[in-house]
Amino acid sequence: MRHRRRGGKLGRTSAHRLALVRNLVTALLEHERIETTHPKARELRRVADRMITLGKRGSLHARRRALRVIRSPEVAAKVFGDLAERFRDRPGGYTRVVKLRDRVGDAAPISLVELLDRPEGAKPGKAGAGGKAAAKRGKARPAKPKADKAKGEKPRPEKSRARGAEAAAKRGGALRKPEGAASKPRGGRRSTSD
Repeated sequence: MRHRRRGGKLGRTSAHRLALVRNLVTALLEHERIETTHPKARELRRVADRMITLGKRGSLHARRRALRVIRSPEVAAKVFGDLAERFRDRPGGYTRVVKLRDRVGDAAPISLVELLDRPEGAKPGKAGAGGKAAAKRGKARPAKPKADKAKGEKPRPEKSRARGAEAAAKRGGALRKPEGAASKPRGGRRSTSD
């Protein structure tokens, strides 16, 4: 019997499950909103709430306990700074789990996990090298220039086409086959008429 056995196994070994929960907690605390399957969301909520409670305590021991779970020192600093201040007067229940839909491929229930009391204009951050964390470190990437082409058109470099024509001229051949030229069959079944 599984009486008083807390937490699901999520179909993983204990080490894999621990790594999964640590990654989910770090992502949730960094971006403040993530989507995952419902069983993972329920496990995530327990650990994320505990991390925010440790952030509210603010002691060195609490910080070390939180760093056992949270993978990023920047996220840990956010927990012990911004989030601890935001949830100072709330006695628990810092996260919300909302069922969204069933996933198309395997019909797994997908849920949204988010922190409560988010600032009004806050958008969820995207993981990537050009994000908010990179801007803090001074390594923000410049935005890529947008193409001026019409939608659906692929940009074609002019030089490569010219080089191809020059190379064909050197060989003495044309860039394209003449219109009446027969082509050899490629792969597939051979015809019995040959």
